[in-house]
Amino acid sequence: MGTGNKESVLIIDDEIDICFLLGGMLRRKQYPVSYANSLEEGIAKVDALLPSILFLDINLPDGVGLDHIREIKAKHPTIRIIMISAYDGTNERAKAASEGADHFISKPFNKESVYIALEALVKSNAKTTAGSGF
Repeated sequence: MGTGNKESVLIIDDEIDICFLLGGMLRRKQYPVSYANSLEEGIAKVDALLPSILFLDINLPDGVGLDHIREIKAKHPTIRIIMISAYDGTNERAKAASEGADHFISKPFNKESVYIALEALVKSNAKTTAGSGF
């Protein structure tokens, strides 16, 4: 998975500005980045592109990202999932962790929070313990 020594990234978020902002941050760090703006499109891209890292929004126009973490992890056990959401409550973080997400970043995010999450995942170079990035 991934291109060269960089792991590939897929962003599933219905806010195009978020995709461009986050994608720009990731490209500055030489990550190959793809986008999807709906859950259906995103799950299809996960299956087709096999990204190493997935940034997944909670609320999408066609579903709730949290409800698909287990399904994605079951099909692609090595994928690392970073939840991104403006809904940053205890319940959302707890559900993300229990479903198997590897990290949680609240919106609005900054490049430091994104880079810290990526560094933690890439350094481990394996699935992190659920809840460690919460």
